[in-house]
Amino acid sequence: MKLLSRADAAVLATGRPVPLFTGDVAASQGTLLERLRDARVLVIGGAGSIGAATVAELSRFPLAALHVVDTNENGLAELVRDLRGRPEGLAIADFRTLPVDFGAAFFRRFLETEAPYRYVLNFAAIKHVRSEKDVFSLLQMFDTNLVKADRLLGWLAARGGTSRYFCVSTDKAANPVNLMGASKRLMEHVMFAHEGARAAGITLSSARFANVAFSAGSLLEGWLLRLEKGQPLPVPRDTRRYFVSIREAGQLCLLAAVCAPDRTIVIPRLDESLLVALESVARRVLEAVELTAVSYDDEGTARLAVPADRARGAYPLLRTPLDTSGEKAFEEFVGAGEATIEIGLPNLLAVSYKGVDAAAIAGLRDWVTTLAQDSHVSLPTKVVIVEAVSAVIPEFAHVETNRQLDQRL
Repeated sequence: MKLLSRADAAVLATGRPVPLFTGDVAASQGTLLERLRDARVLVIGGAGSIGAATVAELSRFPLAALHVVDTNENGLAELVRDLRGRPEGLAIADFRTLPVDFGAAFFRRFLETEAPYRYVLNFAAIKHVRSEKDVFSLLQMFDTNLVKADRLLGWLAARGGTSRYFCVSTDKAANPVNLMGASKRLMEHVMFAHEGARAAGITLSSARFANVAFSAGSLLEGWLLRLEKGQPLPVPRDTRRYFVSIREAGQLCLLAAVCAPDRTIVIPRLDESLLVALESVARRVLEAVELTAVSYDDEGTARLAVPADRARGAYPLLRTPLDTSGEKAFEEFVGAGEATIEIGLPNLLAVSYKGVDAAAIAGLRDWVTTLAQDSHVSLPTKVVIVEAVSAVIPEFAHVETNRQLDQRL
């Protein structure tokens, strides 16, 4: 079977051999260079696909320091190898990676011992819709995306010296229908309404964007892994999605973190002509490795068909219904009541922040904190969590089907 790199595979999904936001980065080069020269930069969650891509973009500027924090030790090791193995290598003398939890006490001590960071970028999150599968996964998601994010901003404000803070969001935060999207919408509220950060003069920005093709944990990356392991390729039927490449995600986050106006969420300027049918991408991936797709609707039949199909140059494509909890039939980047503004870039817009009751957000944050710390408090059901979030985010319209992604391939 022919090998397929992730970069080549991404082109099959996006249709773009040249990254979409290259022109935006070029147009902003002067601003980026002025703001990043001799800057100390901290990237949290920088070993993941999007964080690592943004670190790669940042590392091309003359920074005074670039420090990357992530609990994924293997990811950090690969990040170092990748940066040092590039043709241009890694020219930043003070480049460090630390396997530290950004919500832990030792991370606070780390912040206290280091000189202040001019830029802090946060990519740490629980970011899968499948985290709706049980209450413990849900509460961990809210602890990471809401409580720890709020705590981090408090630490940065108290430390002083930070000019800008960026935390990545998701398209699923716009008119959310799943709890992951709702948790990231809450993250946006926590960030933009944080009194300590605003009092400290920290410029705050975020970004929502489309599916990142072949990023870690994505369905598309799963296709490459399924091929390696001789397993069927699953794809939801009649589903179209916007895709950006991992490089494009890094470029977008770089611009949002360094150049975006205060209290804005940067989004790509995408139209329906860029929507791609997932099944067509899966078929192109198989064609690229010189295999022909054969459609199946039953998981068991598809699993057993792999050897025979492979022997004749074909491969099973398992078509599944889009019927799991929290799935959206379409993507959107602008929520109800939100407005977009121009930011002087051809392929990017920004959403102006629309606030909600800060006290309600704080109450939800404190409730999650209590659930984590006090074993005498009864754990809520998923229904209760949905009700609590709906009371804070009026546009949240949870889609419950009683089917989870872990119940299928």
